[in-house]
Amino acid sequence: MSELPPLNNETLWAILNEEIDDATANQLVWHYLGYRWDAGGSKWDSTGVASEWREEYPEPPDFIDSRPATVKLTRSIPQEKKQLLKEKLGFKGYKIGEFGPRQTRRATMANWLMGVMED
Repeated sequence: MSELPPLNNETLWAILNEEIDDATANQLVWHYLGYRWDAGGSKWDSTGVASEWREEYPEPPDFIDSRPATVKLTRSIPQEKKQLLKEKLGFKGYKIGEFGPRQTRRATMANWLMGVMED
């Protein structure tokens, strides 16, 4: 796995503005969920992942391509943290007609990561 960018507001904006590629955005979420790449064994180590994730996703899911994984990520965001992008980052959302599932999933990932920053 490549070097991950720092978890800060600039990185979240880069995810939202699609300046960070999908693979890196996924890797950030995987890292904070607890997934670690074991280069020696050439496989994912999920021992640090919460059981509710590890049981369903023994290997990290692609949040851009997997609607069920993104729904699970959305549901894992506590209610009081659902609006963090708007409240803390000033994100106004995407304009109608200028976004699709990919952008929505990136916003979910960024919001979840913002929650991690808040903790």
